[in-house]
Amino acid sequence: MANTLIFEIGCEEIPSAALYNATKQVKTVAQEKLAVANLGYVDVETFSTPRRIVLQVKELEEKTQAQSLDFKGPAAKIAYDEDGNLTKAALGFAKSKGASADDLEVRADEKGTEYIYVHVEKESIDAISLLEKILPEIIKEISWPKAQRWHDYKETFSRPVRWLLAMHGDKVIEFEFANVQSSNKSQGHRLVANEVFELDHADNYFALCEKMFVVCDAQARANYIKDEVERLEGELGLKADLQKSTFAEVVNLVEYPTVLIGHFDEEFLDVPPEIITDAMLEHQRYFPMYNLDGSLSNAFIIVSNGAREYNDTIIDGNERVVRARLADAAFFVDCDLKISLDEFASRLSNVVFHKSLGSVGDKIARIKDNTNFICKNADVSDAESKDAQRGAAICKADLVSDAVVEFPSLQGIMGFHYANAAGEPADVAITIRDHYKPKFAGDTLPQCKSASIVALADKMDTIAGLFAADEAPTGSSDPYALRRGAIGIINICLDQIDVDLSALIYNALKNYEGKFEFDFNAVNKQIVEFFSGRLRVIAQDKGYDADIVAAVLDNGQIQPSACLDLIGEIQNLRKNDADNFENLTISYKRAANLTDLSLGEEVDKSLMGDAESALFDASIKAKEEIAKAQAKKDYKAVVDCLASLRGPIDTFFDEVMVMDEDESKKQNNLKLLNVFLSVFSDLANFSLIQ
Repeated sequence: MANTLIFEIGCEEIPSAALYNATKQVKTVAQEKLAVANLGYVDVETFSTPRRIVLQVKELEEKTQAQSLDFKGPAAKIAYDEDGNLTKAALGFAKSKGASADDLEVRADEKGTEYIYVHVEKESIDAISLLEKILPEIIKEISWPKAQRWHDYKETFSRPVRWLLAMHGDKVIEFEFANVQSSNKSQGHRLVANEVFELDHADNYFALCEKMFVVCDAQARANYIKDEVERLEGELGLKADLQKSTFAEVVNLVEYPTVLIGHFDEEFLDVPPEIITDAMLEHQRYFPMYNLDGSLSNAFIIVSNGAREYNDTIIDGNERVVRARLADAAFFVDCDLKISLDEFASRLSNVVFHKSLGSVGDKIARIKDNTNFICKNADVSDAESKDAQRGAAICKADLVSDAVVEFPSLQGIMGFHYANAAGEPADVAITIRDHYKPKFAGDTLPQCKSASIVALADKMDTIAGLFAADEAPTGSSDPYALRRGAIGIINICLDQIDVDLSALIYNALKNYEGKFEFDFNAVNKQIVEFFSGRLRVIAQDKGYDADIVAAVLDNGQIQPSACLDLIGEIQNLRKNDADNFENLTISYKRAANLTDLSLGEEVDKSLMGDAESALFDASIKAKEEIAKAQAKKDYKAVVDCLASLRGPIDTFFDEVMVMDEDESKKQNNLKLLNVFLSVFSDLANFSLIQ
């Protein structure tokens, strides 16, 4: 007969992120343990609240199935020595299966090879006896980011374990962990129903929890909160910002949620809205509410874990907390507005950026230099250049403001507001705010060109400096998020600023010469390869064939738009003219296998026949046309030029004996192939194409 298993670990409140992770682990570990124990069941689910992790196994069998098993061991020639005695390998095999030497027998397989076998009869085992060992093992195998001991117990857990409920049907599974004995008892909501309750049968667990004001299912709590928020939005004509990360945390801060509305004084709406919402979301876990026109209202959502008869008191207490936080924020902003951004910027020399790379003030000097380089070498107007250079000078100024010191996540945002208040040009203010973008995968790019310029200058400085300081990403380790920074640079180049990326890398690295010792050429090459790797990922994410991506990036080209355009056009050739593409690729590989680059490209036309002359003329013409097409960024024309060589190279191989007996003709042919290959040299290595 099958019954429900309920296993509840009751403890002090567990941090939200760790709780989500542990809940998933319990399910995985339980499934593994039950499989090893040969206990049949229908389904495994896990649930959690801040004070408990719950494992439910539906229709768990009361006993394991009896089994009759044959195990195959080592070959007979390995199992027995020359004297016919069992070897250590055979005895070890028998021991691993719980058998004796007398239980071993020799059988031939279908090919006639003899192996030793052992037959094992496994009796049915009572589930309770197995669960008494499995459940404490599940507790021990949960991995925590931080675990603790309490009292003088040797066991560890995220927070002290206070009770253990373990029942299979109406039977208690008895075991002990950290001096806590399992039972059929659990505890209700700490604030609403703070008492012990007994469970008579595992099937009744969730119903009893509901009566004790405990909602064990995190998804049910989330759905309830969302439904209540929607109801309040309709009543008030407002829209709540249920920020994803904060919402997920709030769900795991309550066992029985109550959704309430609080208000703060309207005078605080004069404070920049981001500082208000940051104080609510990041510091107090409240959800701000907005008017339908998008402006911030003075209402906010509170998700309470308290008794509902005290709702008015809870609202009042939370409003007082918000009032104090916003009063502090308003004070910080008022103080900051009395200081100019240039004064703030002058203080950055006292702020360490990195132990090897100097202060933030030093970084600003390098950002300004990179910004000037971009403005001179990209399509940037005088007005955009002016805004970019001003933005570069003050882009980090707000780091030393009181508001950002108190609310670090608002760096750039507060500078944006202070710049507007100081009458800076609109794009300078946007540059301060947006030069950190994109901050994460899927984030928007900077809103204006000057912001994009400074974003490139800033991110490239960080990458160049950390590579020079020998702190490049390794494996999965990327503590400074340099991969994310490189992808941000590539996306800005693709969308907004088509600057020569290799030249920008060189310029950024030059700013570190003489500051500390490093191998300039080696580091420069390393950074180029790093960007090539990021570009490879982006290209393949766009659906381009891996071999074409590898071919185009093989020559060290990392200009994002040029590389992706060329990759796309070569892929179009493969798709739309497969025969021409394949033959061109085969001919290229044949030429590459024969060529000797040391011979150079100085051919003797007097030694050429018609086929050789046709290939030479076509190659020279293709080079010229490709240069013109590249200048126009017309990569379809570039690929068309490459494709036009298919006929001449095929004819050459059909009609010419490349390795001619006449040494002068042979060398001339090889030089001609060098000329042919040179057309491709800065574009793609077709040898890598499958």
